[in-house]
Amino acid sequence: MTAEVLDAVEEFDVVIIGAGISGIGAATYFSRELPDKSLAVLEARDDIGGTWDLFRYPGIRSDSDLHTFGYAFKPWRHEAAIADAPLIKEYLHETVEENGLERVLRLGHRVVRAEWSTADSRWTLTVQTSDSATGATRTRTIHAGWVFAATGYYRYDEGFSPEFQGREDFEGRIVHPQHWPEGLDYSGKKVVVIGSGATAITLVPAMTTGAGAARHVTMLQRTPTYVMALPRVDKVALALTKLLGEERGYAVTRFKNIWTEHAVVKGLRTFPEAGRAFIRRENVKRLPKGFDVDKHFNPPYDPWDQRVCVAPNGDFFDAIKGGRASVVTDAVARFSKRGIVLASGEELEADIIVTATGLNLRLFDGMPLVVDGHQVDIADALCYRGMLLSGMPNWAMAIGYTTSSWTLKVSLMCRYFIDLVRHMDARGYDTVVPVAPPGTNRRPVMDLQAGYAKRGEKLLPKQGPEKPWRMAMSYPEDARALRGPVADENLRFGARRAAAPAPGGRRATRA
Repeated sequence: MTAEVLDAVEEFDVVIIGAGISGIGAATYFSRELPDKSLAVLEARDDIGGTWDLFRYPGIRSDSDLHTFGYAFKPWRHEAAIADAPLIKEYLHETVEENGLERVLRLGHRVVRAEWSTADSRWTLTVQTSDSATGATRTRTIHAGWVFAATGYYRYDEGFSPEFQGREDFEGRIVHPQHWPEGLDYSGKKVVVIGSGATAITLVPAMTTGAGAARHVTMLQRTPTYVMALPRVDKVALALTKLLGEERGYAVTRFKNIWTEHAVVKGLRTFPEAGRAFIRRENVKRLPKGFDVDKHFNPPYDPWDQRVCVAPNGDFFDAIKGGRASVVTDAVARFSKRGIVLASGEELEADIIVTATGLNLRLFDGMPLVVDGHQVDIADALCYRGMLLSGMPNWAMAIGYTTSSWTLKVSLMCRYFIDLVRHMDARGYDTVVPVAPPGTNRRPVMDLQAGYAKRGEKLLPKQGPEKPWRMAMSYPEDARALRGPVADENLRFGARRAAAPAPGGRRATRA
């Protein structure tokens, strides 16, 4: 039995929830640009990094180049543009140290409830911490004028795993990548990876190389995925850094990669048949002669209806070409004692089965959100400029791109957030809430056909048909929208006390 201790209430102007790549970036921007605001970063885990600290499966890496996935204010110094998780965590720790964020960072602080009071113009956060040495649980209360939720959009405590018939009959080991066991020995063993997304494309080459390599890895997919080989090292970036120096070389590389990626995605979506043909030709070049490309690498959807997977230096294709890995396109009928029986009747033998079957979505770690005594259903809210939610006062969220580097959008959101706070301070406001026009048509906030996106539709906010309620997935479009005028007719501002009229403006009133 552990004792529970109640701590004194703390007050902050801004609280960031989450210390992953979004939260650490936001903390840096806010501490630099809003130095007069008190700030805290609350992280439920015992270390920073978010995704890059949670996932421990072999080969975990970024899908995006670090010149765009990294921060605009901190050059990426490593040679590898597509980087493994340890390098990304090192980069984040450097960011914390270089910007003195240790003073605002609270590890082991899980926010379990958030309540807004219009009368007080503040959020009350219920935060749980535990002492690993004594087991004592503490409940802290923190007041915040603003909450910036950098919690990501999936569940940290569980991944998605379908119910497979006969699962209990399998005599080997079943592992989900989100809960990879420390020290799992797969050397010399037969492994079946169920799935064809980014995690599977990463696992296959990682488990077939090195001293502890598996005997053979089979990627079992129900539906093919688009896979493209990209260089792990950006030689142009290295040349630009050598020519222009670290800061300028990084800035030019970032600009180059942003627009290259934008052009590629737009081109594939505008001319899907040409894009499909191009990806097929590249796959044929890298796969063994006579390989059935049309069966295993010809998805029934267009490029970027689901995310295109990246194989750095073609490592995934090399594993297949070298005979260390294979691809099977079929459905699972059931698990057996020795492996997996397919719908075709074939049985895949396995010592280890990895269910790389995706994520479960959940915003804000599933905490209850209460506004003036009424619990908010996030699924009913509309996204304003991709970061504020209708009916939610003083609450911003960091949701990045699904068709580009996640961090690009987060940096734009931080810039808008800073401008919005300054706008409110200059006019004596302490509250802002987006209000959607009545009868606004709604559609899913994620413009993807991926399984995790479709499963999570009922849990996520919605988007409208046009700006500012439409969720843009284009950096150039967002750069215009989030750098434009701060306020419009969709925002309702208020203050606890009547404020003096701002020059050229009207007296603030309670929304």
